[in-house]
Amino acid sequence: MTGTDWAAWQQSWDRQQEWYMPDREERFRVMLDMVEALVGPEPRVLDLACGTGSITDRLLRRFPKASSTGVDLDPALLAIAEGHFAGDPRVTLVTADLKDHEWVKRLPHDSYDAVLTATALHWLHSEPLTALYGQLAGLVRDGGVFMNADHMVDETTPRINAAERAQRHAVMDRARAAGALDWADWWALAAKDPALAELTARRFEIYGEHADGDVPSARWHADTLRAAGFGEARTVWASPSDTMVLAVK
Repeated sequence: MTGTDWAAWQQSWDRQQEWYMPDREERFRVMLDMVEALVGPEPRVLDLACGTGSITDRLLRRFPKASSTGVDLDPALLAIAEGHFAGDPRVTLVTADLKDHEWVKRLPHDSYDAVLTATALHWLHSEPLTALYGQLAGLVRDGGVFMNADHMVDETTPRINAAERAQRHAVMDRARAAGALDWADWWALAAKDPALAELTARRFEIYGEHADGDVPSARWHADTLRAAGFGEARTVWASPSDTMVLAVK
């Protein structure tokens, strides 16, 4: 919609996500470090479950000769991405449901140097995620990479998990008291914006309030990726609550 400040909406999304993940920029930095190390500074990237395009935004600022295909099903977040990247020939945005096996047919390319995703695939249960990993093994070129930064729970450490969660939520509570927006606050604001109101209502019809997927361990992700056809897979970054797994084809 003419007059909408799409860059401001994307920045607002970033701030809301940082309330949950104060080290979010660090995971993006390491992600792009690994892209450069393994596939170079001019990659063709698939930004998987791209949302507002946070990964693509950082990718293109760091690697101006890169290109990105962003894929998502959320109409409101895609509208923000479309507005923010309007007129940039390096960016293609695709509406598709990753649980639909036919989603790959909507992509403009048959292969990618890198497939990147963050804080998104926990919306999927383990069975559809396993199927998705199989499809990604077919999309990533030989020598290419897949990276997933997300909540990955090690259930063998319940005391550590409980202590980390309590500390993290105490910090979040203090930030909230100082005015930080949470998920519900952010979507309430989107619902009031004329450019996003109808799209926001539609996204809640699609998704409901939030994810009901699984958060398996980093080891599960690495093992599943190797079983899907990747040659190597391991953790390349971790915070006390989140992990990034990298797989090389």
